[in-house]
Amino acid sequence: MSIHPTAIIHPDARIAEDVEIGPYASVGENVSIGRGTVIGNYAFISGWTVIGEGNKISPGVVIGTEPQDLKYKGEETTLEIGANNVIREYVTINRGTVGGGGKTSVGNNCLLMSYTHIAHDCHIGNNVVMSNLATLGGHVIIQDGVWVGGLVGIHHFVTIGRLAFLGGYSKIVKDVPPFMLTDGQPATVKGLNLVGLRRANISKEEIASIKKTYQILYRSRLNTSQAIARVEEEIDVTKEVSCLIEFIKRTARGKMGRANESRM
Repeated sequence: MSIHPTAIIHPDARIAEDVEIGPYASVGENVSIGRGTVIGNYAFISGWTVIGEGNKISPGVVIGTEPQDLKYKGEETTLEIGANNVIREYVTINRGTVGGGGKTSVGNNCLLMSYTHIAHDCHIGNNVVMSNLATLGGHVIIQDGVWVGGLVGIHHFVTIGRLAFLGGYSKIVKDVPPFMLTDGQPATVKGLNLVGLRRANISKEEIASIKKTYQILYRSRLNTSQAIARVEEEIDVTKEVSCLIEFIKRTARGKMGRANESRM
């Protein structure tokens, strides 16, 4: 281990042998840190927090602190962070609450840019990018491969579907289906995240099926039930189309609509 002499490390913290901890960082009693993780100056890690291998935690980060929830009464709740994430300066991540399942989690290979906030009971998938000052309310779910623009605010209990793109400054108050590109205050669907689909190596044939599904769901005058029935009748329901349809069927906060001026 390479631990700066000014760092404050609780003797019961579980720290792998090759972890690096910078000047004046603080690591609490119930924290576990995996191999190859680097913790910058003045970072503050507390609570029942488990951090995986190969993470880079920048100066001033504050994670594992109590949830900002008036119902929280000091219960043992957790934060779990996976492997190979980059957590930039002044990011804040709170632990879960008993009422929300008791856990906040971040997956693998995520980039959390400066000043982003992940509230209690949020669950972040793999390969997620949160740009500067993006903020999540409690109980938000972000699926794999999502890109969240700068200064985006996401309402609590919202789910963001896989490979969606949220434009900067957006206000997100409804669930965002997979593969969609959204923008606005409140945000609406503007089209498909075609760049994200291509970067994720989704095949041309699969993208063509997603486009046809989008046209029926968002460009026809059918209601949601009618549109889904038509998709299932007329389109080859591939793996990705099925992912999109199933998300819309079970959405809790309502499918995000399309602005009249939207174009794909």
